[in-house]
Amino acid sequence: FTEGVCEIWLTSEDTGAYGRDIGTDLPTLLWKLVEAIPEGAMLRLGMTNPPYILEHLEEMAKILNHPRVYAFLHIPVQSASDSVLMDMKREYCVADFRQVVDFLKEKVPGITIATDIICGFPGETDEDFQETMKLVEQYRFPSLFINQFYPRPGTPAAKMHQVPAAVKKQRTKDLSQLFHSYSPYDHKVGERQRVLVTEESFDSNYYVAHNPFYEQVLVPKDPLLMGKMVEVNIYEAGKHFMKGHPVSNARICTASITRPLAKGEVSGLTEGFRHTPQNGTRWRARPSAEEPARTPLSWRMALQQPWQQGGGGLKMLSVSLALLAVLTMFYYGGMKTEL
Repeated sequence: FTEGVCEIWLTSEDTGAYGRDIGTDLPTLLWKLVEAIPEGAMLRLGMTNPPYILEHLEEMAKILNHPRVYAFLHIPVQSASDSVLMDMKREYCVADFRQVVDFLKEKVPGITIATDIICGFPGETDEDFQETMKLVEQYRFPSLFINQFYPRPGTPAAKMHQVPAAVKKQRTKDLSQLFHSYSPYDHKVGERQRVLVTEESFDSNYYVAHNPFYEQVLVPKDPLLMGKMVEVNIYEAGKHFMKGHPVSNARICTASITRPLAKGEVSGLTEGFRHTPQNGTRWRARPSAEEPARTPLSWRMALQQPWQQGGGGLKMLSVSLALLAVLTMFYYGGMKTEL
């Protein structure tokens, strides 16, 4: 945060499993983290499978209601058929997934639940797939990652009886059509929302912000907004985003105590190290626009490949290659003599 960071992503292959091997758990970690997060900054949690989060639903609901934690969770379901989940070797059933989602929706109003679906896993019947369609229709997930099953060579699933390619393709198409048939944000047009501006949109026409539910809000490309938490009025909604106008005279909050690092600057360095003389130069923590920071020679050399380090490095590389050639010649020459 002293370097201008305003958003933390805490993620892993299964965030909910944190601590099981060291005698602690995810809620314990999260309560410690939110103590260190200043006002104006946010924490986003990564993916967690249903089994581990089931153990901590009450505490997780409290944490997801925290003002500095996004009310967002990515919980993969993959299929709404227990038989398919069993074949996938998933350690949960559909009822477990529903229990997690229903509980969090009740205790964390407005929470965003993202999930994953695999279409055409080996053995998936039409009835299995229809159960998945019903699940999506019921919850209308605003964020849905749809994947068509592909048999990876050497895996157990690749040896199972495969669903015909045309069927997999059609199921993927049907699920995609269902997903695009509803608009999750239309009812939010006219709302005033608090959003954190963190990046530039792909088309470079807007800045991207997120509201407390980690829903994407596009705002005007005003450099003064970057890294700030601002209030906006929502005036338009699309399938994956909303658009907002900043509220005039509204309070702007920033978590950083300094401006963000310039592009190319190295993060994670203490202030003491930043200002320590390095080969006659000084590392500037916040270089001015008029005088660019001079990167210490030792750091530039460390970040370069040998052939980038001037004549000395190139000569060293040349000598090494020459020695390798001589050794190879002697080795193969000796083998030829013996033969």
